Amino acid sequence: MSDEAADYHGPGTVRYAPQPDGEPDPGEIVWTWVPFEDDPTQGKDRPVLLIGNDGPWLLGLMMTSKDHVQGSAVDQRTHRDYVDVGIGGWDKQQRASEVRVDRILRIAAEKIRREGAVLGAEPFNQVADALRLRHGWR
Repeated sequence: MSDEAADYHGPGTVRYAPQPDGEPDPGEIVWTWVPFEDDPTQGKDRPVLLIGNDGPWLLGLMMTSKDHVQGSAVDQRTHRDYVDVGIGGWDKQQRASEVRVDRILRIAAEKIRREGAVLGAEPFNQVADALRLRHGWR
């Protein structure tokens, strides 16, 4: 089993279970190396929202401060690939962030560099709804 992050394509169950125990849990935003889609041999360290597990692997979604939704009034169903989650402790510059739901990452827990924050239940549920719509997850 490779310990590098990779894309995950399969069924899943999204869950919210952050625990203040220092271990990475679904609902938490962590930092890890993420490979580029066009060249998986390269990538960068970035924030990832953890959404569940695939056996020993963590499943996560990349975050970005680039605005793809262009305002919170936009209907999320027309922008299914990005969900606004606001500002939080994962970004030292306090920029508004979005979660990308069209690419699910499978990450080895030992590759998590640091925890950034816990995403609140309400924005997590919005991400979960978009993930269910996009991928048919439970």
